[in-house]
Amino acid sequence: MPRYATIITADDGAEIVSAIGACEGADPPRRTGRVEQVAPGVRIGMVRGGPVEAVAGFGFPRRGLDASLVRAATAKLKAIPGPAVDGEPPRRAKPRKKPARKPRKARTAKATPRNAQG
Repeated sequence: MPRYATIITADDGAEIVSAIGACEGADPPRRTGRVEQVAPGVRIGMVRGGPVEAVAGFGFPRRGLDASLVRAATAKLKAIPGPAVDGEPPRRAKPRKKPARKPRKARTAKATPRNAQG
């Protein structure tokens, strides 16, 4: 029984296996993406040309960063300027002081009514 996989293209151009199914009929199932026949052992999540656990041209992508990405990140970090004076940490701006609290307005005493019995 032939196995068919739905292949989708990721944003970076990698072709990823998103679904696998076995079909007895003559035509492969219709789904979103490209459908092609794959060998036994190909699993969901494999990438065309992936180096890890490769089976019939498909394999899982490497975990971690690509060497070119590491070099680019290192170059960006080296381009950041250091402190102006050797050995002295960069100076920070002084935090602004909060304004003093405004004093409360004096409350006037309530006048007691003349007819009040106490």
